[in-house]
Amino acid sequence: MDVQGRDTLTQQIHFLALTKYGRLGASSRMRTWQYLPLLEQAGIRVTVQTLLSDKQLQARYQEGNYSVSDLIRAYGQRLLAMQGRRRFDLVWIEKEALPWMPLWLERGMLSGIPYVLDYDDAIFHNYDTHRNLLVRHVYGKRLDGLMAGAALVIGGNSYLAQRAKDAGATWVEVLPTVIDLARYPYPFDSMERERIISSEAAGAVPRIVWIGSPSTARYLQLIHEPLQKLAARRPFTLRVIGGGTVELPGVQVEVLPWSEASEVAAISACDIGVMPLLDSPWERGKCGYKLIQYMACGLPVVAADVGVNSEIVKPGMNGCLARSTEEWLDALTMLLDDAPLRARWGLAARHSVEQSYCIKRTAPKLVQWLRSVAIGDTNAKERPPA
Repeated sequence: MDVQGRDTLTQQIHFLALTKYGRLGASSRMRTWQYLPLLEQAGIRVTVQTLLSDKQLQARYQEGNYSVSDLIRAYGQRLLAMQGRRRFDLVWIEKEALPWMPLWLERGMLSGIPYVLDYDDAIFHNYDTHRNLLVRHVYGKRLDGLMAGAALVIGGNSYLAQRAKDAGATWVEVLPTVIDLARYPYPFDSMERERIISSEAAGAVPRIVWIGSPSTARYLQLIHEPLQKLAARRPFTLRVIGGGTVELPGVQVEVLPWSEASEVAAISACDIGVMPLLDSPWERGKCGYKLIQYMACGLPVVAADVGVNSEIVKPGMNGCLARSTEEWLDALTMLLDDAPLRARWGLAARHSVEQSYCIKRTAPKLVQWLRSVAIGDTNAKERPPA
């Protein structure tokens, strides 16, 4: 389709991508970095400016916070990048460009160019549910104002998208957080299923896996009781990837460091994936990424019945949803006691990812949306992706 003499499929355009983190940050890695090669293939040149480097994020994991000097330097570099925004056709922002800065400043630094906001977390709740009344008053609608001025808001789930609609965003789309199947080899054939069943019969101790970061490892405490009760019934190992030291008395815990190169193999060597969560506004904004990782590796899953988890998990087909200690215990017991069931549900889980939660499915949509915003194609929101 020709728009003002330019073809939406071939026009060369240049984006400025403002990410929160480098590749070490899962949200930036999955919402921005993994798409860059595909955007380049589509004729979209992307310049990335990262707010917080991998080194700074690693220091935060180790020390609990960022240094003041690092933050001053990070914000200074971000402001310089935004000053040059008019050299680009579009600014593509992960979450927000200037966290905790006044709305007028961020909107001013984005004037004169269309911008797209991408959310995979309910970070607006950092402001509107803050324990400090003054913060809630001053910043509670900060992101709503940012959304209202965006050419497009992309939410990782319907909860995030609805907030953008309520804020007055003119164009809102849902794009789940997904994986690149090229990194996740197909885990099943007839011999593999037989191996799973025979290894169980030979007395191998099954593994339950959780993957995350030190800041989210606290969720494992939510299932300490069912894990402890389960451990009293039968042997298993809880593999914790990337969460740092985790104390769960009565549960055999195996802690592994996270790396992008090793995460798939570390998950694939396990039998069941888990995702406990609180049922609160922040958690309802989660995008279920770890579930999708487990499922891509051919694992059945057990997840808290919160937010988008209830869309990803199909009970009785690829996993279980749980709300209580008893439901967690029953689901994990059933799967640990039935290796053939794990294999069947794991196969269905992999197929779910292939159908709905891989970059092959989402990249064409993202390319069309971003390109359409950059060239001013106002009809794109009514047109299905190519």
